[in-house]
Amino acid sequence: MKKVLITPRSFGKYNREELIEKLRQHGIEPVFNPYGTIMNEQQMCSALQDMDGLIVGVDPVSEEALRQAPRLRAIAKYGVGIDNIACAYAQENNIAISRTVNANANAVADYAMTLLMIVARRVVEIDEGCHHNDWSKKEALDIYGKTIGVLGLGAIGKGVVQRASGFDMRVYGYDIMRDDAFLNKYNVCFTDVDTIIRECDFISLHLPLTQETRHILNKDNLKRAKSNLIIVNTARGGLLDEDALYELLKERKLYGLGLDVFEQEPPQNSKLLTLPNVIVSSHTAASTQEAINAMSRMAVENLICSLEA
Repeated sequence: MKKVLITPRSFGKYNREELIEKLRQHGIEPVFNPYGTIMNEQQMCSALQDMDGLIVGVDPVSEEALRQAPRLRAIAKYGVGIDNIACAYAQENNIAISRTVNANANAVADYAMTLLMIVARRVVEIDEGCHHNDWSKKEALDIYGKTIGVLGLGAIGKGVVQRASGFDMRVYGYDIMRDDAFLNKYNVCFTDVDTIIRECDFISLHLPLTQETRHILNKDNLKRAKSNLIIVNTARGGLLDEDALYELLKERKLYGLGLDVFEQEPPQNSKLLTLPNVIVSSHTAASTQEAINAMSRMAVENLICSLEA
């Protein structure tokens, strides 16, 4: 019987028995993450040694870990971002990589808009004040009718565009691919990153993390942003230069930041955590019951297809 390591802690939370049975029907025995947290490289190296397949979340799947896994033939990403996987080495060694495309798109798009509204309306600040009997009014920013830039127009980015249209927002979009039918339907101004930084009141990031997109928002280009700009990142932490963001936010040259992702997770001594105009969460945008079910099921289906190909 083949063996597959499953690392995401939320995998199969609502349908685990069904998925285990499906794997076993295809001659696959699941082995679950025993650590209760994101596995590190050393743990992954040890755990993968006798595995034929891997269902992985954000745990690091380095080249060294893959070298320790001579039987490994398939990696099913529980999500869409594969920057934590040594893809070149996997390709060279005939290890198939799949993703759960669109399984969590609605959940993440919802969460991006939620973060945007929480930051703009200072919801956390107001809530904390009220819990301490501070009933003072705190001025905030409108959302309706403002301008939003969406960096990355895949399934999630398109979902944000659709939601922003309900707020009658003017939408700017950027991607390496151009979908004219979608752009026309939602009246999206397709443009470059610098224009979005200059013109927008909000920016929401939905790009993959690559050599080209790392620190796509940085000290140099954010100097040209509006002082009331709010940035939301539910994609990958490396898209932002966190040190530059800290300085700009501390000096109130930007209004606020909503983060579901960091360059290092959990963040270690991040100065961003000290700022009141930064709202953070634990890479949880895709954590809805519906998305967890869909990602779990799709990851299993993808893994079975890859191992049986």
